[in-house]
Amino acid sequence: MMINTAYIGFGKSASRYHLPYVLKRKDKFNVKRIFNRHRKPETETAALYQGIEFTSSLEDILQDESIALVVVCTPPDSHFHYARQCLEHGKNVLVEKPFTTTLEEAKTLFELARSKGLTVSPFQNRRFDSCFLTMKQAIDSGKLGELIEIESHFDYFRPQTEAQPDSHFNGAFYGLGVHTLDQMISLLGRPRQVSYHLRSLRNPANPDDTFETQLYYGHCKAIVKTSHLVKIDYPKFIVHGSRGSFIRYGIDKQEASLKAGVMPGDAGFGADEQMSLLEYENEQGEIVCERLPAVPGDYGRVYDALYETLTLGTANYVSEEEALTNLEILETAFRQPSPATVTLD
Repeated sequence: MMINTAYIGFGKSASRYHLPYVLKRKDKFNVKRIFNRHRKPETETAALYQGIEFTSSLEDILQDESIALVVVCTPPDSHFHYARQCLEHGKNVLVEKPFTTTLEEAKTLFELARSKGLTVSPFQNRRFDSCFLTMKQAIDSGKLGELIEIESHFDYFRPQTEAQPDSHFNGAFYGLGVHTLDQMISLLGRPRQVSYHLRSLRNPANPDDTFETQLYYGHCKAIVKTSHLVKIDYPKFIVHGSRGSFIRYGIDKQEASLKAGVMPGDAGFGADEQMSLLEYENEQGEIVCERLPAVPGDYGRVYDALYETLTLGTANYVSEEEALTNLEILETAFRQPSPATVTLD
């Protein structure tokens, strides 16, 4: 079964993180139309986009009954507006991050989709980072024993910054935390308590550029951190368990390949030669050290999962509860001064 698909928005998100993957899945998806207010004739003629109709009229998508899936790749404050319109016109919807700007908007979309027998889903491509998948493989092996602590870093060294709109949707917590929180929620579920410390270090007039969030799960704690002022990298992931530890340096290479113009399917795309270290005590009391190769990453697996949901009725790869928990944590951080600790209902 082929799913006719359309895109709303044609910026970096659509052209870099979506279309290179979905256009490699022509057996599953047919990209029929792309809506963009400011059309780009030079891009429309590129070989990659041959056969796709570019339009500056949203109605061309909404009124096309053959289109079953619409992907929203616009700025965050328009996500709810476009997603609701598409659902009301009988389209399944995939929405770039953050899914919506408020928890209530997200609840409204899920309820609307449910009432119409449709699927609406956030785009959480970093569940398919090679670094995260490698860590998950180590945890799933059981060799670490009971999980005690997971620490996640998504850092840069960018000491200079330009003035940005004074909206927390433009900050690091909504921009990057939405991914790293989702990774922990997918592993551990809904936390009992959350602690926040958000800061704007490079320019106090800008939204947050540095944050630390701690998610509490009984005996286990997840620490999620981002800073734009880290010159010497931390490990990407550190995991401690009752029987051992795991450490991984370096982030997934897909984004670097895409920025360099190396596309999915090209030789060397997303090549990740980083080894991770797993050290644990086995059942015989022996200390075992393993060097783990990277599990291949593939953001296109979002589309593979969504295809199974739409054609076979399998559960969506991001559950409604996971999506709502993520937004609740993000939104709650801006309801009180930072630092703060809150208990989730």
